[in-house]
Amino acid sequence: MVDAAEVLQAARVKGWRIATAESCTGGLIAGALTEVAGSSDVVDRGFVTYSNTAKQDMLGVKAETLEAFGAVSEQVAGEMAEGALRASGMELAVSVTGIAGPGGSDVKPEGMVCFGLASAGVLEVETVQFGPLGRSGVRQATVEHALKLLLRRCLS
Repeated sequence: MVDAAEVLQAARVKGWRIATAESCTGGLIAGALTEVAGSSDVVDRGFVTYSNTAKQDMLGVKAETLEAFGAVSEQVAGEMAEGALRASGMELAVSVTGIAGPGGSDVKPEGMVCFGLASAGVLEVETVQFGPLGRSGVRQATVEHALKLLLRRCLS
């Protein structure tokens, strides 16, 4: 389990500030980071973009990308992360978009979450299948994985 304080300290060492772009977690990643006292020197802002319109308006996600791949896709997660980086002026941004449940489909089942991580011209995207952990379980697993991605990037 990754400790948010560990992520913040690793970002401080790099001199980086972090932005978040969240859909299925509704701000829980920013919440985990800002739960730590003194986090304001690293966490400047977060974007909760639950709807497609919010993703477009706040982060510049293209309508064509949403139409072609759907909101839960690596393509959208990538555009969300890049948009958060651009809109915030931070050095690092993480994004998440997924199916927290209940429900889903055969193609995009409950527990499927797409992640984006953007910094200085580097974009990583990945999809994780957490499985049907229930809404709270998927959201918590997503926060944990996002913190892991942030820590890994800060330590690289």
